[in-house]
Parts: sequence; C-alpha cells; structure tokens
Amino acid sequence: MAGLLEVSHLDVHRGETQVLWDICLEVHAGERVAILGSNGAGKSSFLGALTGTLASSRGEIRLDGRPLSGLRPHEITGLGIALVPEGRRVYKEMTVGENLEMGAFPKSARPHLKETLRRVTDLFPILGRRRDQPAGTLSGGEQQMLAIGRALMSRPRLLLVDELSLGLAPMITKTIYRTLTGLGEEITILLVEQNVEQALHFSQRAYILESGRMTRTGGSAELMADAGIRRAYLGM
Repeated sequence: MAGLLEVSHLDVHRGETQVLWDICLEVHAGERVAILGSNGAGKSSFLGALTGTLASSRGEIRLDGRPLSGLRPHEITGLGIALVPEGRRVYKEMTVGENLEMGAFPKSARPHLKETLRRVTDLFPILGRRRDQPAGTLSGGEQQMLAIGRALMSRPRLLLVDELSLGLAPMITKTIYRTLTGLGEEITILLVEQNVEQALHFSQRAYILESGRMTRTGGSAELMADAGIRRAYLGM
C-alpha cells in the first residue's frame, strides 16, 4: 500500500552546504510518525523540504502520489500539508480569533471556517475563551495550542509538528500530546522532536536522523526498548 507521504532518496542543500543525504521515508494515512535526532541533525531542514521553503537537489517528495517538487509553500498547503513551526510564531499583535482565521486561507478550507473553528476550540477550549485577546498575551503553552489550532484550520491531511515540547513545562506538553492523540486517525501527524521519550510514547513508528542521514527506523515500542537507543537518547 502506498503511503500518504513518500520521500525517496532526498538530498537537500542550504546554499553550498549539503544538510540531508539520501532521505527515504513513508507515512501512511492516519499514522503518527516521529523523526528523532539531536539539535543540528537536519530535522527542521527536512520539514523545510516538505513544505517547499527549501528546495531539494535530488530525490522526490510525493503526497498521495502527487510530486511536490517545484511547488510553492502556499500551493503545498493547499494540497493538505500544514506546519506547526518551531517556536510557535503566532501573530502576537493579532487576536487569537484572527490568528485562527488566518489558518483557513486555503480555498478548500474557507467554506468550512465556522465548522473547523468549533472543532479547534473544542480541542483547545482556552482558545475559545480568549478569542478576542491578543495572541502575544498568551502563555507559551497557550501559544503552542494556538499554533496547532491555526494549522488545523487549513483542514490538513498531514500535520507537521516541529519541536512541540520546546520551552514548555512538562505538564503542558503532556496535555497537548494527549489532545493530539485524541484525534486518532482523523489527521496524519509527522512529528519532529528532541524529547525522544515523549515522542516515542506519542508515535506509532519513528525514524532516527543523525548528521543529515536516516540511520534507523522501527516501531516506537521497539525503539523505546532498545538498549542502544535508551543510552544514546534517554540517558539510561
């Protein structure tokens, strides 16, 4: 069975410097998949290639069989890929409600704005209560909820989440992960995360990225039980 997302032999450069080598990855519809690696391993560069902000120098990216090479970021979003960026990047001077409405810019999402907004505020009730409040006045955890909610407003088929736990208190992180887990197979999620233990608990499968190369893949439970993984990434 073909995956929703298929990446084949992908190379990526930043300027003259190569940052990814021969990346192969597959994500099936309804899955939760994690990409694990230390800071500087190339995780965010890989998401940049998926969203069109970084061009690939070799290889292919396909969404449901359709090549994404050469498409602009807004065109890729329109096909059903949404990114929750590292550091949240909400529009701080705009209200919570305005931020959410900005997420519904794809043509396919606009007719469903009210319905999707109800769904997002059901998932994150604090966003509904603070809808008229400037986003910059929210706490870090609330801003992360807003960034996820804004991405969901585009009604994506594939949600990319970059460093969800970065800068957040452990309890807030667990709450957000619990909410995303509650989506079940409704949305396919590809997660990039330095918090390896949390990511493996959340995901069903995982890939390990080291120095720009995929070095291992497997079921999350299998990787969690692996002594080498536990020593290298969990300090055990």
